[in-house]
Amino acid sequence: MSRPLDGRRVAVAGAGGGLGPTVVRALADAGAWVAAADRTVDHCSPVAEIADVVHGVDLLTAAGAQQWADAVGPVDAVLHLVGGWRGGKSVEDMDLADLDLLEDLLFHTVVHTTRAFAPLLKAAGARGRFALVSSSVVGHPTAGNAAYAATKAAAEAWTLTLASELAETGGTANVAVVTAIATPQMREENPDKAYKSFTDVGEIADALVFLCSDAARKMNGQRLHLHG
Repeated sequence: MSRPLDGRRVAVAGAGGGLGPTVVRALADAGAWVAAADRTVDHCSPVAEIADVVHGVDLLTAAGAQQWADAVGPVDAVLHLVGGWRGGKSVEDMDLADLDLLEDLLFHTVVHTTRAFAPLLKAAGARGRFALVSSSVVGHPTAGNAAYAATKAAAEAWTLTLASELAETGGTANVAVVTAIATPQMREENPDKAYKSFTDVGEIADALVFLCSDAARKMNGQRLHLHG
């Protein structure tokens, strides 16, 4: 029986984080060949036995992202799971170092990754896919998450711009929106907690597999809400 991603090549940035292993497993189960990346090969250890190849990459630099793209070769999809968070109390009291950190992690890594892989995604034609995991705080920011919301908003805008470019070759770029993520480790540590406002990693993984598949070929430049 054929699987939705049979023959597809997918690159996953931030694969060693809390969301990464479930996503990589879902992609592999769907038939994809998966190239997983994180800051170092050691950070990829949670997916070392699931992914087809793993790479330690520095997505904070354009050169690092380009080296990864060159190492991976032709791809049909790129998923961006790189995360990070810093909070604050008010706009005037916000530590600008936190803003700089989140701008690097949540925005610049998206810019560098998409610039490096854009030619490959365009070459993939109608199979070309990019997906970003973002947050509902973009639509409802508060002073307590100003830096996070602002940098996520920038990443979303960049992704939607890429969507307009990929449309010319039949590809797509979309955003999967969550409020918070419930990982297996969190559920194991707090088995009695309901996590009502959280989205389970499995649900996010299923959505990303969908976005990489032919079933989502008409979905482009959209924010797919995975939260209540």
